[in-house]
Parts: sequence; C-alpha cells; structure tokens
Amino acid sequence: MPGMSLAKYLILPAGIVVLGVVYWFVSDYEWVGSVMLIVFGLAMAVLGWILVPTIANVGPTAPIDPDFEDPGR
Repeated sequence: MPGMSLAKYLILPAGIVVLGVVYWFVSDYEWVGSVMLIVFGLAMAVLGWILVPTIANVGPTAPIDPDFEDPGR
C-alpha cells in the first residue's frame, strides 16, 4: 500500500474512540455501548501499531541459519 503510514491508519481507531465518547454523552451516559466502542478502537490501534510496519514487507523476520538442513532431504 503506497503512502500508508501509522498516522494515517490511526485515524480510524481514533475516530471510533471519539464516537464512543460522543455516544456516552448522547445516550444519557449509557456505559456498556461506550465501553465496547472504546475497547474496539483501542484494539484496532494496537493491531495497526503491530501490523502497519509489515505492510511493505519490511517488518521483523527470523534470521536465516546458513547451516540448517531440511530433515526431509
């Protein structure tokens, strides 16, 4: 994805958290729906924080052992 950055990705989770806060005020302080929206927004933020660096296939990889032989050979 060209042009994808962590700041661009975090706009969506931040919007969901803001929606949760607005819902809390609009729904006459009903907390269950607000907590679900806020937790979902935070979970999306954590997922993006972990996965966005791997979009361009530049994320962390395991080191390659040059002495490894496949046991099936």
